[in-house]
Amino acid sequence: MILAPLRVARADEAPAVAALVNAAFQVEAFFKRGDRTNPAEIVDLMQRGEFLVLDEPGVAGDAGTGLAACVYARVTGDRGYFGMLSIDPRLQGRGLGRSMVAAIESRFRAQGCRAVDIHVVNLREELPPFYERFGYVISGTLPFPDDGSATQPCHFIVMTKCM
Repeated sequence: MILAPLRVARADEAPAVAALVNAAFQVEAFFKRGDRTNPAEIVDLMQRGEFLVLDEPGVAGDAGTGLAACVYARVTGDRGYFGMLSIDPRLQGRGLGRSMVAAIESRFRAQGCRAVDIHVVNLREELPPFYERFGYVISGTLPFPDDGSATQPCHFIVMTKCM
């Protein structure tokens, strides 16, 4: 359950957002080398969308971020997209992920979105069933970026939910 309102992250918080994302995405180390992101990429993404963050008073993230959770969101026409859903690893398993998905979907509805898309890596086999519980269905695939970070073949599964 969300303990405080979500807010839009500021550009000067890009290092804290990147630290939270990287801590949460350590689970992908079995197929990906290096960090998931960096502050420069976060700032670049902020130019095209926004990072919504959840502060939890008295809880600093693993990297000292002060953030409990974050998610990247952007709207294109009547479609929303979210990614990089990240929960401080110490706070996982408490329902924050479910609450963050519900909050971002509500935000997209308020912005007139008729559908929401997400991309999950096929090697993260636990993710499609997680999102299917929210009504997302597999709608396609996309290539994984060919930046040399993947240690085994993989691709994105595109999942979509009609609002």
